[in-house]
Amino acid sequence: MDELKNRSALLDDESFGPLLPFIRDTSITDVDYNGTDLWLTDIHKVKVKEDASLVTPKFLEVFMNKVSMAVERQFNPANPILEAESDELRITAVHETVTTTGRAFCIRKAPAVPRYDAKGLIAQGYCDRKTLSLLVNCVLTKMNFVICGDTGVGKTEFAKFLSGYIRPQDKVITIEDNPEWHYAELYPGNDCIAIKVKKESQGAAKRGNVTAMDYTNAIKTCLRLNPSWIMLSEARSKEAKSLLECWSTGVKGITTIHTDNVLKIPDRFMNMIQNSLDADRMINDIYDFIDIGILLRIKEAGDGRKKRYIDQMCFFDREDGQNRAYLMVSDGQTVTDALPASIQKRMERAGVKEPYAYVF
Repeated sequence: MDELKNRSALLDDESFGPLLPFIRDTSITDVDYNGTDLWLTDIHKVKVKEDASLVTPKFLEVFMNKVSMAVERQFNPANPILEAESDELRITAVHETVTTTGRAFCIRKAPAVPRYDAKGLIAQGYCDRKTLSLLVNCVLTKMNFVICGDTGVGKTEFAKFLSGYIRPQDKVITIEDNPEWHYAELYPGNDCIAIKVKKESQGAAKRGNVTAMDYTNAIKTCLRLNPSWIMLSEARSKEAKSLLECWSTGVKGITTIHTDNVLKIPDRFMNMIQNSLDADRMINDIYDFIDIGILLRIKEAGDGRKKRYIDQMCFFDREDGQNRAYLMVSDGQTVTDALPASIQKRMERAGVKEPYAYVF
């Protein structure tokens, strides 16, 4: 069958051998082999052992050779790390010469399918209907979102969900090094440009190659493409400054970062910007142009399952020369329903009459 090949453009179905059912199963997000054991992780973060005899020495050798040939890179003692990616798969392998546990690999899946829907999120306790309605209305009002949390909490998946409420005629530009957003595939017919940043270009940019498509250059290029929204998969470093500059022009966006509290988002951006000369101006810009912070967490939910949920949500605002953060949700519970006056005004101007109401 050519189904997987058409979707991944990396390997055909036969290449995955006994692992093919796990690759096809949309409920499985990770397939890991540590040299001895085979582990599967599903969308609920439940991790179970599978029959490791499926990964025979012969299959392991053939599979690694096919991955190596697909990306035209050697995999041997001199080149012990092998990485390959496609539109939906990321494969990382480690050679047995640099481990004490044997040859290992990880297959991570990011299929172009929506894993979240509004009714499902409400039913599973991700957040209540009022909070989700408010966030959707914030998208309709064209606000800037920063979604934070630890690795694996589903930041990108929730960002993908929110982006589904952007108007089809609003041009969306996605920027990422590993394809996960799949905006054009999820919402065919919407105006979208997907920019893929090459990891090698990060080093090239540092060496003075101004044409290298690193994150910063990708953001600057976006401004020439007349975007309405810029979706940056993750803000990690100095590109945070370019993103803020972009948002200051009126372009809206969604990005993700790593931090454990929405109130730390301004400090996290300052650390990424790394510019102490105009720190006062930059912190003011952060409060001016970041509208919403969302913190996602995971907790045990019984039966071995883990529950994802919105732990915190806040509005950032700069008014009358003062920087403020308004915490709306904390510990998964609504703190207040009273919206900041500036947020209320923006929603009214956008035609949103009932911020806490939306028909899903």
